[in-house]
Amino acid sequence: MHPKSPTRTRRALALRATAVAVAVVALASGCADDAAQRGYLPGYSDGEVTNQTGRMTDLWVGSWVAALAVGVITWGLMLWCVAAYRKRRDDHRLPVQTRYHMPLEIMYTIVPTLMVLVLFFYTNRDMTAVLDTTSEEPDVNIQVIGKQWSWDFNYLDEGVYESGQQLLDPGAQTAEDEVDGEPGTSQNLPTLYLPVGERVEFTVDSRDVIHSFWIPAFLFKMDMIPGRTNTFQVVPEREGTYAGKCAELCGEFHSGMLFNVKVVDRAEYDAQMAELEAKGQTGELGLDLNRQQHGEFTSEETIPEVEG
Repeated sequence: MHPKSPTRTRRALALRATAVAVAVVALASGCADDAAQRGYLPGYSDGEVTNQTGRMTDLWVGSWVAALAVGVITWGLMLWCVAAYRKRRDDHRLPVQTRYHMPLEIMYTIVPTLMVLVLFFYTNRDMTAVLDTTSEEPDVNIQVIGKQWSWDFNYLDEGVYESGQQLLDPGAQTAEDEVDGEPGTSQNLPTLYLPVGERVEFTVDSRDVIHSFWIPAFLFKMDMIPGRTNTFQVVPEREGTYAGKCAELCGEFHSGMLFNVKVVDRAEYDAQMAELEAKGQTGELGLDLNRQQHGEFTSEETIPEVEG
C-alpha cells in the first residue's frame, strides 16, 4: 500500500472547503427572508410597487450573485494555492520560476471580458425597457418641476396643479406627522397622486439647478437638468403611500426637498383632481419663476392662479 501524499491530501481538503463554501452560499440564499431575496432593496411582500421594480430587483440581485460566485471561486483558488504550494520545512529547493504561462494569460483576458459583456447585456436590456416611452401610450401625463427646495406637480390631462414648499426642519418630524405611518412622509409636504394600474408618463424639468426626482420604493430616479426635459413611464401597481425626495445635492436646504406619493384607485384620483380645481389651482405652473411671480407670460403659456 502507498500512503497518500501530503500534497494530494491538502489539495483535496482545499477543494472540499471551496465546495462547502459554495454550498453554504447557495443554502443561505435559498433560505433568506423576503428582504434578503430582494437584495435589501425597498419592497413589499404583497406585490411589486410598479411594473418595473421586479425587473430592477432581478438585475440587482443577479449582479450580486454573479459577483459572489466570482468571489467564492477566487477565494477558493487563493486558499488552494496557499495550502498546496506553501513552503515545507524539509524543502529547501528554490521554487520553479515561471516567467509566463500563455494559457493562463489568455484566460485572464477572455474571462473578464466575457463577464463585462454579460453584465452589459442585461443592464442594457433592462435600462432600455425601463426608459422606453414610445412603445405604449400613457394614460396619465404629469409634469414634475423641481425648484429650490420643493416640487410643483402639473396634472396635464386634468389642467390642475399642486405647488409645494420645502420642509424647514426635517429632523423635527415625528411619527404623528407621517402620512399613513409611512417613514419619510409628512403632512406638511406636497403630495403627488397617481392612479393605480394606469401608465403614467412623467415629464421632469428643473426651474433653477440640477435636481433628481426619486421615489425610493419605485427603485428609479431621473435627473432634472435646467434647459433639458427628461421623460419616463411607469405603471404603479400597488396602492399605498410612499416617500419621495431629491437625490441630487442642490443647495443649502436640500434635505427638506421632500414629497409624498399616494397611489390610489381611479375614483380617489379623480376626487383629488376635482379638489384641486375647486381650490382654483387650474392651469400649469411655468418653469420661469421670476416671470411667474411678475405675471409675465407669453400668449402660448397658461397663466396659473397661484395662491398666496
